[in-house]
Amino acid sequence: MILSYLKQSLWKQSVWAAALAVAGCGASNGIDSEEPSHPTRAVISDTSLPPIKTFRASAAAPSARANSDLARDFLDLSFALESGRSLPRLTRFKGPILVKVEGRETPTLRSDLTQLIDRLRREARIDIKLVREGSANIIIQSVAKKEIRRALPHAACFVVPNVKSLAEYRRARGAVRTDWAQLQKREKLAIFLPYDTSPQDTRDCLHEELAQAIGPLNDLYRLNDSVFNDDNFHAVLTGFDMLILRAYYDPALHNGMSRAEVATALPAILNRINPRGANAPRNPQPSTDRQWINAIQSALGPNVPSNRRLNEAQRAINIAVNEGWNDHRRGFSHYAMGRLLQSTDGDLANQHYRVADRFFRRSAPNGPHRSIVAGQLAAYELAVGKPSEALRIIEANLDAARSYENAVQLASLLMLKSEALTALGRAQEAQAARVDSLGWARYGFGPEWAVRAKLREVASLNPKNRSF
Repeated sequence: MILSYLKQSLWKQSVWAAALAVAGCGASNGIDSEEPSHPTRAVISDTSLPPIKTFRASAAAPSARANSDLARDFLDLSFALESGRSLPRLTRFKGPILVKVEGRETPTLRSDLTQLIDRLRREARIDIKLVREGSANIIIQSVAKKEIRRALPHAACFVVPNVKSLAEYRRARGAVRTDWAQLQKREKLAIFLPYDTSPQDTRDCLHEELAQAIGPLNDLYRLNDSVFNDDNFHAVLTGFDMLILRAYYDPALHNGMSRAEVATALPAILNRINPRGANAPRNPQPSTDRQWINAIQSALGPNVPSNRRLNEAQRAINIAVNEGWNDHRRGFSHYAMGRLLQSTDGDLANQHYRVADRFFRRSAPNGPHRSIVAGQLAAYELAVGKPSEALRIIEANLDAARSYENAVQLASLLMLKSEALTALGRAQEAQAARVDSLGWARYGFGPEWAVRAKLREVASLNPKNRSF
């Protein structure tokens, strides 16, 4: 009996380590350049993978916020950096914005970029165009991941003003011309993103970095419907983001305006471009305590000892409770704790994920948050021998993963669905779900070995694949 308990405990630890990889969020989904070993007793058929699946971009649902709340968000996004440092003036491009790609292109890079630029033109009404030849205002440099890490060790991708290459950035680092706070206007800048990562990682970098290249430079954790948020739940630009960018390029604004001057102009701008927000009820979210941000960054950031990570995650929960937050930030605090506990205490991690889901259901019922937590909750139910409950959770969240264009989550949920159906003896449906998952997995996870590794990890959650 004691031996059986120890085996079960050890198995749970390995299961939850796998589940973390299957349904993780927050850090980049980047992949290493060499295939690691993934020992498991689960057997995966060696059939060739189907073609990669990609999303067809569609207009995002419009923001439902009151214009007075939007004005505050606009100002806080536009007049500060992520570090908290204030920006003295508004800066933006004047005239048409030309974008060009240089470096090694991946098969999906240009199509994803074309869809993004089309959306910026249609939804944000920005005069932006992708060109192949000649000069450009924005150079997208597709480079090796190791080169980005050499320039900024903890960055997956980044944007810099007044440079064209990483070599030029290294020479100009710390100079006035690369300091966002010293800019008077935006004329030329470079976006650096990796080509040796998954297509989804590259696309996510495109959305976030291009949005910041042309618009606000700050991120706000209080936003539950925006890519301008370091929690990384949103993968592509939202209706809120497009509205902010449209206001950013309204003719009533111009380079050099102060925060006070922009604040004076914003009400008329927002009432004109977003009439539905003029009479919408206000729902101002409290500002995010800097100590909470520091705690979250320490808990989930690199090069932090595990004990300190747990302490910082608990500190984030305590701050959220003391601040009286009942929104997605309280949910994210518990989500972070769940991630950290997952490889050592699956039951306690699951409790935190359930709490996170409760707050996400209350504060962001129509967002991608619950579908991301759903992967963790379903993995747990499958691992403890409850495939019917796992299937219920998965089915309730597949549409959200698809509508928010998150192939990592969509593929993971479909893989979990396949294993749950297998456990229930529904082999034909299980096979269909697995095949459906693979095209999305190629977009979300990248190379074939990474897709097969995820299949093995998910398969190891099914008790029928377990042996001691």
